[in-house]
Amino acid sequence: MPNMIEVSRYKRFLINFRKHYQIIHANPFGRIGFWVIAIFLFVGIFAPWLAPHEPWEMQYDSTGNFASLQMPSWEFPLGTTHLGYDLLSQLILATRTTLIIGTVSGFISILIGANIGLISGYYGGKLDEVLMRFTDILYGMPFLPFVIVLIALFGRKLEFVILAIVLIIWRTSARVIRAQTIAIKQRQFIVAARARGCSDFRIIYLHILPNLLPLLLLYASFNIAWSIITEASASFLGFGDGETISWGGMLYELWISGKTRIAWWWFAAPSLCIVLLVTSLVFVSRAYEEEANPRLRKR
Repeated sequence: MPNMIEVSRYKRFLINFRKHYQIIHANPFGRIGFWVIAIFLFVGIFAPWLAPHEPWEMQYDSTGNFASLQMPSWEFPLGTTHLGYDLLSQLILATRTTLIIGTVSGFISILIGANIGLISGYYGGKLDEVLMRFTDILYGMPFLPFVIVLIALFGRKLEFVILAIVLIIWRTSARVIRAQTIAIKQRQFIVAARARGCSDFRIIYLHILPNLLPLLLLYASFNIAWSIITEASASFLGFGDGETISWGGMLYELWISGKTRIAWWWFAAPSLCIVLLVTSLVFVSRAYEEEANPRLRKR
């Protein structure tokens, strides 16, 4: 019996995966974004095995000379830093850190935003007023400075960087989910569920929530993209976790080295990765946007 349950869950997972892949695949740019994200995920998962060197290991060229500020070559495909660190190894290992921060921050923030939006929109009244005024207060706070202040207060650890991003990035998804919940709760199938005596919990999470999944995935993609940009910005300003390496941290090391005008290759690699990954997430979110709002397909 347990084996049958496991097989059923596996089949359900495959069906859901195929459904979401078809949504993304229907959009040409979504298709490109999907495969770019898949490549980054592969690199992030297998980073320790793919990186040819340790990120802070000084390198020497084939002649035995200290490999400081080496331009891209066969020996060092992305070049080296002023301290002789291999940029390819740093970039590969930084991919894992960036993906962890982006994915964890994005999904926790959408979890918070979805629950606040669902509860606020479904119950309305004073509870809705309190939750939305709290959201409005967060809207009045400048995004990046607020995150930097939180990191400065809590510390420059990876978990505190994630916490700082999560505490503010959920606000937009909460308002959008609230608006959609207000519209959906007026529909006949919700009225029928109430008439059958379904609990509020069941109505919210088994009747309303499934109708919001494309919207949730749309904002999850946006939140992951914003988390990556925010982490890169905070790290570039010196507020990242000093014990781990990220794309923003690589740019920060370039800045404090004073070699910005010389080492173009040091700047190019992490910057290009940030642009590629964030753009790919926007492409995927666009595919879900068309699923959530079919009228966009006709434009």
